[in-house]
Amino acid sequence: MEKSPYIYFDHAATSWPKPKQVVEAVTEAMLHTSANPGRGSHKMAVQASRILFNTRKELAKLFNIKNPNDIVFTYNTTMSLNMAIKGILNDGDHVISTHVEHNSVRRPLASVKKNKNIEISYLPAGKDGVAKVDMLEQLIKENTKLLCINHSSNLLGSINPVKALSEIAHKHNVIVLVDAAQSAGILPIDVKEMGIDLLAFPGHKGLLGPQGTGGLYISPEVELDTLYEGGTGSQSESDIQPDVRPDKYESGTQNTAGIAGLAEGVKFIKEVGLQNIYEHEYKLTQKLLEGLQALNGIHCLGPKLGQPRTGIVSFFHDFIDPSELAFILDQHYNIAIRSGFHCTPDAHRLAGSAEQGAVRVSVGYSSTEEEVICFLNSMKEILQEYER
Repeated sequence: MEKSPYIYFDHAATSWPKPKQVVEAVTEAMLHTSANPGRGSHKMAVQASRILFNTRKELAKLFNIKNPNDIVFTYNTTMSLNMAIKGILNDGDHVISTHVEHNSVRRPLASVKKNKNIEISYLPAGKDGVAKVDMLEQLIKENTKLLCINHSSNLLGSINPVKALSEIAHKHNVIVLVDAAQSAGILPIDVKEMGIDLLAFPGHKGLLGPQGTGGLYISPEVELDTLYEGGTGSQSESDIQPDVRPDKYESGTQNTAGIAGLAEGVKFIKEVGLQNIYEHEYKLTQKLLEGLQALNGIHCLGPKLGQPRTGIVSFFHDFIDPSELAFILDQHYNIAIRSGFHCTPDAHRLAGSAEQGAVRVSVGYSSTEEEVICFLNSMKEILQEYER
Protein backbone atom coordinates (compact mmCIF):
# COMPACT_ATOMS: atom_id res chain seq x y z
CA MET A 1 0.00 0.00 0.00
CA GLU A 2 1.25 3.50 -0.81
CA LYS A 3 1.52 5.80 2.20
CA SER A 4 0.60 9.47 2.52
CA PRO A 5 2.04 12.26 4.70
CA TYR A 6 -1.46 12.38 6.16
CA ILE A 7 -1.73 10.03 9.16
CA TYR A 8 -5.00 8.15 8.96
CA PHE A 9 -6.20 6.68 12.25
CA ASP A 10 -9.89 6.17 11.44
CA HIS A 11 -9.79 2.56 10.23
CA ALA A 12 -12.73 1.58 12.47
CA ALA A 13 -14.90 3.72 10.18
CA THR A 14 -13.28 2.85 6.82
CA SER A 15 -9.89 1.36 6.04
CA TRP A 16 -7.50 3.49 3.97
CA PRO A 17 -5.46 3.34 1.85
CA LYS A 18 -6.75 0.31 -0.03
CA PRO A 19 -4.32 -2.26 -1.46
CA LYS A 20 -3.28 -1.44 -5.01
CA GLN A 21 -5.00 -4.56 -6.39
CA VAL A 22 -8.34 -3.46 -4.90
CA VAL A 23 -8.19 -0.15 -6.78
CA GLU A 24 -7.13 -1.92 -9.98
CA ALA A 25 -9.98 -4.45 -9.73
CA VAL A 26 -12.57 -1.67 -9.31
CA THR A 27 -11.14 0.21 -12.28
CA GLU A 28 -11.02 -2.94 -14.44
CA ALA A 29 -14.65 -3.75 -13.62
CA MET A 30 -15.77 -0.19 -14.34
CA LEU A 31 -13.98 -0.19 -17.67
CA HIS A 32 -14.78 -3.67 -18.93
CA THR A 33 -17.51 -5.36 -16.84
CA SER A 34 -20.15 -2.72 -16.18
CA ALA A 35 -23.12 -4.84 -17.23
CA ASN A 36 -25.87 -6.11 -14.91
CA PRO A 37 -24.96 -9.44 -13.30
CA GLY A 38 -27.62 -12.12 -13.72
CA ARG A 39 -29.66 -9.97 -16.10
CA GLY A 40 -28.43 -11.11 -19.48
CA SER A 41 -26.61 -13.82 -21.40
CA HIS A 42 -24.13 -11.58 -23.21
CA LYS A 43 -20.45 -11.75 -22.36
CA MET A 44 -20.27 -8.71 -20.11
CA ALA A 45 -23.29 -9.80 -18.04
CA VAL A 46 -21.86 -13.29 -17.66
CA GLN A 47 -18.50 -11.88 -16.56
CA ALA A 48 -20.24 -9.59 -14.04
CA SER A 49 -22.08 -12.61 -12.61
CA ARG A 50 -18.79 -14.45 -12.37
CA ILE A 51 -17.28 -11.59 -10.33
CA LEU A 52 -20.10 -11.86 -7.80
CA PHE A 53 -19.86 -15.63 -7.49
CA ASN A 54 -16.07 -15.67 -7.24
CA THR A 55 -16.25 -13.06 -4.46
CA ARG A 56 -18.83 -15.16 -2.61
CA LYS A 57 -16.41 -18.09 -2.84
CA GLU A 58 -13.53 -16.03 -1.42
CA LEU A 59 -15.70 -14.89 1.48
CA ALA A 60 -17.01 -18.42 2.06
CA LYS A 61 -13.45 -19.70 2.41
CA LEU A 62 -12.54 -16.88 4.79
CA PHE A 63 -15.51 -17.53 7.10
CA ASN A 64 -15.71 -21.35 6.61
CA ILE A 65 -19.13 -21.15 4.95
CA LYS A 66 -20.05 -24.33 3.11
CA ASN A 67 -22.33 -22.82 0.44
CA PRO A 68 -21.25 -19.46 -1.06
CA ASN A 69 -24.88 -18.79 -2.02
CA ASP A 70 -25.70 -18.42 1.67
CA ILE A 71 -23.83 -15.09 1.49
CA VAL A 72 -26.00 -12.14 0.49
CA PHE A 73 -24.34 -8.96 -0.74
CA THR A 74 -25.39 -5.70 0.93
CA TYR A 75 -24.08 -2.15 0.91
CA ASN A 76 -22.77 -2.14 4.49
CA THR A 77 -23.10 -3.82 7.88
CA THR A 78 -26.06 -1.60 8.77
CA MET A 79 -28.10 -2.99 5.89
CA SER A 80 -27.06 -6.54 6.82
CA LEU A 81 -28.12 -6.07 10.44
CA ASN A 82 -31.46 -4.57 9.41
CA MET A 83 -32.11 -7.52 7.10
CA ALA A 84 -31.31 -9.99 9.87
CA ILE A 85 -33.15 -8.29 12.75
CA LYS A 86 -36.28 -7.31 10.84
CA GLY A 87 -36.31 -10.57 8.92
CA ILE A 88 -36.21 -12.87 11.96
CA LEU A 89 -38.27 -11.16 14.69
CA ASN A 90 -42.06 -11.30 14.95
CA ASP A 91 -44.76 -10.27 17.42
CA GLY A 92 -44.17 -11.72 20.84
CA ASP A 93 -40.52 -12.63 20.28
CA HIS A 94 -37.83 -11.90 22.82
CA VAL A 95 -34.30 -10.82 21.82
CA ILE A 96 -31.13 -10.50 23.88
CA SER A 97 -28.50 -7.93 22.99
CA THR A 98 -25.75 -6.13 24.94
CA HIS A 99 -25.04 -2.62 26.22
CA VAL A 100 -22.08 -2.17 23.86
CA GLU A 101 -23.94 -2.46 20.55
CA HIS A 102 -23.76 0.04 17.72
CA ASN A 103 -26.84 2.04 16.70
CA SER A 104 -27.03 -0.26 13.67
CA VAL A 105 -28.32 -2.85 16.17
CA ARG A 106 -30.00 -0.63 18.76
CA ARG A 107 -32.13 1.34 16.31
CA PRO A 108 -33.47 -1.61 14.26
CA LEU A 109 -34.32 -3.33 17.56
CA ALA A 110 -36.12 -0.21 18.76
CA SER A 111 -38.01 -0.05 15.47
CA VAL A 112 -39.09 -3.69 15.66
CA LYS A 113 -40.08 -3.24 19.29
CA LYS A 114 -42.34 -0.37 18.30
CA ASN A 115 -43.85 -2.03 15.23
CA LYS A 116 -43.96 -5.69 16.24
CA ASN A 117 -44.19 -5.60 20.04
CA ILE A 118 -41.03 -7.55 20.78
CA GLU A 119 -39.23 -7.67 24.13
CA ILE A 120 -35.53 -6.79 24.52
CA SER A 121 -33.15 -7.80 27.31
CA TYR A 122 -29.56 -6.62 27.61
CA LEU A 123 -26.70 -8.87 28.61
CA PRO A 124 -24.43 -6.93 30.99
CA ALA A 125 -20.81 -6.31 30.09
CA GLY A 126 -17.82 -5.31 32.17
CA LYS A 127 -16.35 -1.82 31.97
CA ASP A 128 -13.92 -3.24 29.41
CA GLY A 129 -16.87 -4.03 27.12
CA VAL A 130 -16.70 -7.84 27.30
CA ALA A 131 -20.13 -9.48 27.71
CA LYS A 132 -20.66 -11.52 30.88
CA VAL A 133 -21.13 -15.07 29.61
CA ASP A 134 -22.25 -16.43 32.96
CA MET A 135 -25.29 -14.12 32.97
CA LEU A 136 -26.70 -15.12 29.57
CA GLU A 137 -28.62 -18.23 30.54
CA GLN A 138 -30.70 -16.46 33.17
CA LEU A 139 -31.92 -13.97 30.54
CA ILE A 140 -33.21 -16.65 28.14
CA LYS A 141 -36.98 -17.19 28.12
CA GLU A 142 -39.34 -19.57 26.34
CA ASN A 143 -39.97 -16.96 23.65
CA THR A 144 -36.29 -15.92 23.17
CA LYS A 145 -35.69 -15.96 19.43
CA LEU A 146 -32.42 -14.12 18.89
CA LEU A 147 -29.10 -13.31 20.53
CA CYS A 148 -27.57 -10.26 18.84
CA ILE A 149 -23.97 -9.44 19.80
CA ASN A 150 -20.97 -7.65 18.37
CA HIS A 151 -17.70 -9.50 17.94
CA SER A 152 -15.72 -6.38 18.84
CA SER A 153 -16.86 -3.00 20.17
CA ASN A 154 -16.37 -0.04 17.85
CA LEU A 155 -15.60 2.17 20.86
CA LEU A 156 -13.73 -0.07 23.29
CA GLY A 157 -11.97 -2.57 21.00
CA SER A 158 -13.13 -5.36 23.33
CA ILE A 159 -13.53 -8.87 21.90
CA ASN A 160 -16.59 -10.91 22.85
CA PRO A 161 -16.38 -14.68 23.45
CA VAL A 162 -18.77 -15.51 20.60
CA LYS A 163 -18.33 -19.28 20.77
CA ALA A 164 -19.09 -19.49 24.49
CA LEU A 165 -22.16 -17.29 24.08
CA SER A 166 -23.46 -19.20 21.04
CA GLU A 167 -23.11 -22.54 22.83
CA ILE A 168 -25.45 -21.34 25.57
CA ALA A 169 -27.86 -19.79 23.06
CA HIS A 170 -28.05 -22.92 20.90
CA LYS A 171 -28.74 -25.06 23.95
CA HIS A 172 -32.05 -23.15 24.09
CA ASN A 173 -32.62 -23.04 20.29
CA VAL A 174 -31.81 -19.32 20.14
CA ILE A 175 -30.51 -17.96 16.82
CA VAL A 176 -27.16 -16.13 17.01
CA LEU A 177 -26.54 -12.94 15.03
CA VAL A 178 -22.99 -11.54 15.14
CA ASP A 179 -22.04 -8.00 14.13
CA ALA A 180 -18.54 -8.37 12.66
CA ALA A 181 -18.10 -4.72 11.68
CA GLN A 182 -14.86 -4.44 13.66
CA SER A 183 -13.59 -8.00 13.37
CA ALA A 184 -14.02 -9.27 9.80
CA GLY A 185 -10.57 -9.36 8.21
CA ILE A 186 -8.83 -8.92 11.57
CA LEU A 187 -9.98 -11.79 13.80
CA PRO A 188 -10.55 -15.41 12.70
CA ILE A 189 -14.25 -16.05 12.05
CA ASP A 190 -15.43 -19.62 11.52
CA VAL A 191 -19.24 -19.65 11.42
CA LYS A 192 -19.41 -23.38 12.03
CA GLU A 193 -16.89 -23.61 14.85
CA MET A 194 -18.17 -20.42 16.53
CA GLY A 195 -21.85 -21.28 16.16
CA ILE A 196 -22.83 -18.22 14.12
CA ASP A 197 -26.22 -18.42 12.39
CA LEU A 198 -26.21 -14.89 10.96
CA LEU A 199 -23.02 -12.92 10.27
CA ALA A 200 -23.21 -9.24 9.29
CA PHE A 201 -19.97 -7.83 7.91
CA PRO A 202 -18.68 -4.76 6.04
CA GLY A 203 -16.52 -4.80 2.95
CA HIS A 204 -14.98 -1.37 3.51
CA LYS A 205 -13.28 -1.87 6.88
CA GLY A 206 -11.06 -4.84 7.79
CA LEU A 207 -11.77 -6.61 4.49
CA LEU A 208 -10.09 -3.63 2.73
CA GLY A 209 -12.74 -3.34 0.02
CA PRO A 210 -14.53 -0.24 -1.30
CA GLN A 211 -17.32 1.59 0.48
CA GLY A 212 -20.78 0.40 -0.52
CA THR A 213 -19.92 -3.26 -0.03
CA GLY A 214 -20.83 -5.71 2.70
CA GLY A 215 -22.67 -8.93 3.29
CA LEU A 216 -24.88 -11.13 5.42
CA TYR A 217 -24.30 -14.84 5.92
CA ILE A 218 -27.58 -16.69 6.51
CA SER A 219 -27.32 -20.22 7.82
CA PRO A 220 -29.15 -22.81 5.69
CA GLU A 221 -31.13 -23.57 8.87
CA VAL A 222 -32.46 -20.01 9.03
CA GLU A 223 -35.02 -18.29 6.81
CA LEU A 224 -35.59 -14.54 6.93
CA ASP A 225 -38.53 -12.48 5.77
CA THR A 226 -37.29 -10.30 2.92
CA LEU A 227 -36.56 -6.67 3.68
CA TYR A 228 -37.24 -5.66 0.09
CA GLU A 229 -38.29 -7.32 -3.17
CA GLY A 230 -37.80 -6.63 -6.86
CA GLY A 231 -35.89 -7.64 -9.95
CA THR A 232 -33.51 -10.55 -9.58
CA GLY A 233 -33.12 -11.72 -13.17
CA SER A 234 -34.61 -15.08 -12.16
CA GLN A 235 -38.23 -16.29 -12.30
CA SER A 236 -39.16 -12.97 -13.90
CA GLU A 237 -42.53 -14.32 -15.02
CA SER A 238 -43.69 -14.50 -11.39
CA ASP A 239 -44.81 -11.60 -9.19
CA ILE A 240 -43.53 -13.54 -6.16
CA GLN A 241 -39.95 -13.11 -4.98
CA PRO A 242 -37.83 -16.21 -5.84
CA ASP A 243 -37.20 -18.51 -2.90
CA VAL A 244 -33.73 -19.57 -4.08
CA ARG A 245 -30.59 -18.09 -2.52
CA PRO A 246 -29.08 -15.57 -2.92
CA ASP A 247 -31.80 -14.18 -5.24
CA LYS A 248 -34.40 -14.23 -2.46
CA TYR A 249 -32.49 -11.54 -0.56
CA GLU A 250 -30.80 -9.65 -3.43
CA SER A 251 -32.98 -7.44 -5.62
CA GLY A 252 -31.83 -4.73 -7.97
CA THR A 253 -28.47 -4.04 -9.56
CA GLN A 254 -25.47 -5.03 -7.47
CA ASN A 255 -22.31 -2.99 -6.92
CA THR A 256 -20.27 -5.15 -9.29
CA ALA A 257 -17.20 -2.90 -9.37
CA GLY A 258 -17.15 -2.61 -5.58
CA ILE A 259 -17.58 -6.36 -5.16
CA ALA A 260 -14.70 -6.95 -7.58
CA GLY A 261 -12.55 -4.78 -5.33
CA LEU A 262 -13.81 -6.63 -2.25
CA ALA A 263 -12.61 -9.94 -3.68
CA GLU A 264 -9.10 -8.53 -4.01
CA GLY A 265 -9.23 -7.18 -0.47
CA VAL A 266 -10.07 -10.66 0.83
CA LYS A 267 -7.28 -12.19 -1.23
CA PHE A 268 -4.83 -9.63 0.18
CA ILE A 269 -5.86 -10.54 3.74
CA LYS A 270 -5.36 -14.25 3.03
CA GLU A 271 -1.90 -13.59 1.60
CA VAL A 272 -0.82 -11.53 4.61
CA GLY A 273 -2.55 -13.80 7.14
CA LEU A 274 -5.15 -12.88 9.77
CA GLN A 275 -2.74 -13.61 12.62
CA ASN A 276 -0.14 -11.26 11.16
CA ILE A 277 -2.74 -8.52 10.73
CA TYR A 278 -4.02 -8.90 14.28
CA GLU A 279 -0.53 -9.00 15.80
CA HIS A 280 0.51 -5.89 13.87
CA GLU A 281 -2.54 -3.93 14.99
CA TYR A 282 -2.27 -5.24 18.56
CA LYS A 283 1.36 -4.12 18.83
CA LEU A 284 0.36 -0.61 17.74
CA THR A 285 -2.56 -0.40 20.19
CA GLN A 286 -0.30 -1.44 23.06
CA LYS A 287 2.14 1.32 22.14
CA LEU A 288 -0.75 3.79 21.95
CA LEU A 289 -2.09 2.74 25.34
CA GLU A 290 1.32 2.90 26.96
CA GLY A 291 2.01 6.35 25.54
CA LEU A 292 -1.40 7.83 26.30
CA GLN A 293 -1.49 6.55 29.87
CA ALA A 294 1.77 8.38 30.54
CA LEU A 295 0.09 11.72 29.73
CA ASN A 296 -1.58 13.82 32.43
CA GLY A 297 -5.37 13.94 32.39
CA ILE A 298 -5.87 11.13 29.85
CA HIS A 299 -8.32 8.30 30.57
CA CYS A 300 -8.18 5.29 28.22
CA LEU A 301 -11.27 3.13 27.69
CA GLY A 302 -11.70 -0.59 27.07
CA PRO A 303 -9.38 -3.51 27.85
CA LYS A 304 -6.28 -2.72 29.86
CA LEU A 305 -2.69 -2.89 28.63
CA GLY A 306 -1.78 -6.47 27.78
CA GLN A 307 -5.37 -7.67 27.28
CA PRO A 308 -6.79 -8.75 23.89
CA ARG A 309 -8.35 -5.99 21.77
CA THR A 310 -8.82 -4.99 18.15
CA GLY A 311 -7.07 -1.94 16.70
CA ILE A 312 -9.10 0.65 18.61
CA VAL A 313 -7.98 2.90 21.47
CA SER A 314 -10.47 5.45 22.79
CA PHE A 315 -9.79 8.04 25.48
CA PHE A 316 -10.88 11.34 26.93
CA HIS A 317 -9.09 14.19 28.71
CA ASP A 318 -10.08 15.79 32.01
CA PHE A 319 -10.94 19.17 30.48
CA ILE A 320 -10.19 19.24 26.71
CA ASP A 321 -13.26 18.46 24.62
CA PRO A 322 -12.78 15.45 22.26
CA SER A 323 -14.00 17.41 19.23
CA GLU A 324 -11.46 20.13 19.96
CA LEU A 325 -8.66 17.57 20.16
CA ALA A 326 -9.81 16.02 16.88
CA PHE A 327 -9.86 19.43 15.18
CA ILE A 328 -6.35 20.34 16.37
CA LEU A 329 -4.92 16.96 15.35
CA ASP A 330 -6.45 17.27 11.89
CA GLN A 331 -5.77 20.92 11.16
CA HIS A 332 -2.36 21.34 12.80
CA TYR A 333 -0.84 17.86 12.74
CA ASN A 334 -2.43 16.20 9.69
CA ILE A 335 -3.73 13.31 11.81
CA ALA A 336 -7.23 11.90 11.22
CA ILE A 337 -9.04 10.46 14.23
CA ARG A 338 -12.72 10.28 15.27
CA SER A 339 -14.34 12.12 18.16
CA GLY A 340 -17.83 12.07 19.61
CA PHE A 341 -20.15 9.27 20.67
CA HIS A 342 -19.41 6.78 17.88
CA CYS A 343 -23.06 5.70 17.47
CA THR A 344 -22.85 3.65 20.68
CA PRO A 345 -24.20 5.70 23.62
CA ASP A 346 -24.67 2.73 25.98
CA ALA A 347 -21.01 1.76 25.57
CA HIS A 348 -20.04 5.31 26.56
CA ARG A 349 -22.26 5.10 29.64
CA LEU A 350 -20.62 1.79 30.53
CA ALA A 351 -17.12 3.19 30.04
CA GLY A 352 -17.77 6.43 31.93
CA SER A 353 -17.46 8.74 28.91
CA ALA A 354 -21.16 9.51 28.31
CA GLU A 355 -20.89 13.15 29.34
CA GLN A 356 -18.24 14.32 26.88
CA GLY A 357 -17.71 11.45 24.45
CA ALA A 358 -14.24 10.30 23.49
CA VAL A 359 -11.42 10.47 21.00
CA ARG A 360 -11.08 7.23 19.04
CA VAL A 361 -7.77 6.27 17.46
CA SER A 362 -8.12 3.22 15.23
CA VAL A 363 -5.21 1.64 13.40
CA GLY A 364 -5.11 -0.73 10.43
CA TYR A 365 -2.64 -3.02 8.73
CA SER A 366 -1.21 -0.06 6.79
CA SER A 367 -0.54 1.90 10.01
CA THR A 368 3.05 2.13 11.24
CA GLU A 369 4.89 2.49 14.53
CA GLU A 370 6.35 5.77 13.28
CA GLU A 371 2.82 7.14 12.85
CA VAL A 372 1.93 6.09 16.40
CA ILE A 373 5.02 7.86 17.74
CA CYS A 374 4.12 10.97 15.72
CA PHE A 375 0.59 10.92 17.16
CA LEU A 376 1.85 10.54 20.75
CA ASN A 377 4.35 13.39 20.28
CA SER A 378 1.54 15.54 18.87
CA MET A 379 -0.62 14.80 21.90
CA LYS A 380 2.26 15.77 24.22
CA GLU A 381 2.64 19.11 22.43
CA ILE A 382 -1.10 19.82 22.57
CA LEU A 383 -1.34 19.03 26.29
CA GLN A 384 1.74 21.13 27.05
CA GLU A 385 0.11 24.11 25.34
CA TYR A 386 -3.05 23.70 27.41
CA GLU A 387 -1.09 23.33 30.65
CA ARG A 388 0.74 26.64 30.22
